[in-house]
Amino acid sequence: MEFLFIKWNINPEIFRIGGFALRYYSVLFAIAFLLGYVLVKSMYQKEHFIQEELNPLLIYLIAGTIIGARLGQVFFYEFSYFKTHPLEIIFPFRINNKGFEWTGYQGLASHGGAIGILIALALYCKRYHHNFLRVLDKVVIAVALAGFFIRTGNLFNSEIIGKPTDVSWAFIFERVDLLPRHPSQVYEAIAYLLIFFTLWSLYRNKGTHLKKGFLFGLFLVLVFSARFLIEFTKEAQEPFEKALPINMGQILSLPFIIIGTYFLLRKERMNKIKSNSSKKIFYGT
Repeated sequence: MEFLFIKWNINPEIFRIGGFALRYYSVLFAIAFLLGYVLVKSMYQKEHFIQEELNPLLIYLIAGTIIGARLGQVFFYEFSYFKTHPLEIIFPFRINNKGFEWTGYQGLASHGGAIGILIALALYCKRYHHNFLRVLDKVVIAVALAGFFIRTGNLFNSEIIGKPTDVSWAFIFERVDLLPRHPSQVYEAIAYLLIFFTLWSLYRNKGTHLKKGFLFGLFLVLVFSARFLIEFTKEAQEPFEKALPINMGQILSLPFIIIGTYFLLRKERMNKIKSNSSKKIFYGT
């Protein structure tokens, strides 16, 4: 039986000028934040939030995502390297006679990004007196969509590849080897896109009638359950994972699934609203 595997040999760089290269991953990462901003802005407008407080939210989210994802890569996957090369946590390159040389230790870990977003949103809500769960319920919709673009960027980078397989839709990542493999990035991208449409539909149809934290909990359960299952098709990201019964991505997904289940099942405490002001309605506990 002849298999028509998909040969994947896309150059991850759109163009290069000297030591600078614009990559598909970077463009898709930027698109994710831009579309996320537009989505959250539309939700702010629908619920009559103060628009001037939206721009700071974007800054908090960008900082939380990048810092959290980078530190997640450092501490969850490559601590043995970075403990002796601490400067490369911030500057993942070396300077030599050829200019800038990327070290190869440039990764971002999505679980670290999730933790970074939570911390950033907690700081944002404390600063601007927003309800933490109400903001989370909006932001996770945009985060699910961002996951689709980021995993598509991983596909263009030919990274986070799957295990060898003979399924008819297998990809041959020619920049890695000539083995047909599961396109794990595609699996995750599709899963996150479906989760986005699910969350967005629930918000559009029920909006603030949902209990606080429901969409956040659903996001955690769906995203990290999908991540847990899809990890079975992936190659180990680091050598130490081969000795584990389940890989690091699966281990880190379990606490998020548990937390999400709690927010789905918890009973919301009803508070009396003593004022008709939008500040009380939308920012209260």
